[in-house]
Amino acid sequence: MGGRVAGSISSFHAAREGLDVLMVEKNPEIGTPVQCAGGVSDTFFKSMKIKPLAQFTCSRIRGACIHAPSGASFLTDDPIIKGYIVERKIFDKYLAIRAAEQGTEIMLNTIAKDLIIKDGKVGGVIVKKDGQTFDICSDIVIAADGIQSKIARKAGLDTRFRVDEICSCAQSEMVGVNIKKEIMELYFGNRTAPGGYLWVFPKGEERANIGVGIRRRKWNAKSAQYYLKRFTSKLDATEIEFNIGAVPIGGPVKRTYTDGLMVVGDAAGQVDPLTGGGIHIAAECAKIAGEIASEAIEMGRADAEFLKRYEKRWYKRVGANIKRSLKYRKILNQLTDEDINKLVESLEGGELNLFSTSLLRFVKDYRNILRILKEIL
Repeated sequence: MGGRVAGSISSFHAAREGLDVLMVEKNPEIGTPVQCAGGVSDTFFKSMKIKPLAQFTCSRIRGACIHAPSGASFLTDDPIIKGYIVERKIFDKYLAIRAAEQGTEIMLNTIAKDLIIKDGKVGGVIVKKDGQTFDICSDIVIAADGIQSKIARKAGLDTRFRVDEICSCAQSEMVGVNIKKEIMELYFGNRTAPGGYLWVFPKGEERANIGVGIRRRKWNAKSAQYYLKRFTSKLDATEIEFNIGAVPIGGPVKRTYTDGLMVVGDAAGQVDPLTGGGIHIAAECAKIAGEIASEAIEMGRADAEFLKRYEKRWYKRVGANIKRSLKYRKILNQLTDEDINKLVESLEGGELNLFSTSLLRFVKDYRNILRILKEIL
């Protein structure tokens, strides 16, 4: 259920293993509306064995420039940042085409209304398409229907997130932007993006995705769109597309499987809590879900005890990374604008990676950072 990255990749791997696969998408076209800034790491392409083709890549990314509230900035070219900005409409459709070429059938403009439950086990979905409601029976359902998954909740899984675990996002694609080639720009600070950050992702030829992700707090009643417009209004650029969305940054849901069902991607909270990026993590988990579905059907075991293998396997693959990012997110949550200013100003004009001696020296000398690290780590 769901035809974005997680849905297409799980479908691809399940179909490649010989299963009969149907991918159901609620929208009339895969890839729209756009729900992501489009940053995809080199790690994704290597792990998924997908070539970064010119048809869906817009710009190579080799580094990121971090901006503090004070205006100070520094550059990082850490290898984990390297990748591409992709055109999500084309990229998502490309992934769906790959799945279809493996034998996946695709049903568009179809809304999931409920689950079919047989003897306490998920046995398919009830959908509505073209005004008609009908049953689709299946041995296994993979819920890739996005944040706060309704499908998973109907199966008894708790996929809800607290308000402070959700990042509200708004993004404009703009033309005429004065941007640095192959460098992402990230802006931090409570006046710019409270509880999150603002991004400028280059797409080539003075084109960029400019967006902001914020977390709602008691003292902040303004929307992500407000902060985005406040930033873009200062630019001599033209908006050609606008999108809004939400990203779960509180870590994975407590359980990602039950009898006859697995949950993947944003629906499962399989997102980097620090950056809000979910493509690579979702892809890894979706690949595992497709493989487990094949194993389960081959053995005639779609029960929860067997599907538990999915959670164990995905957690072994990406769980440690998510857990580490969640700790970093908790640290960032406690930093004031003054903290961020001092950190960035200590590195201004230089370059940084995660093992930078200048960063380690700053952390050692700055007692507030040490206190926060002690409390969280």
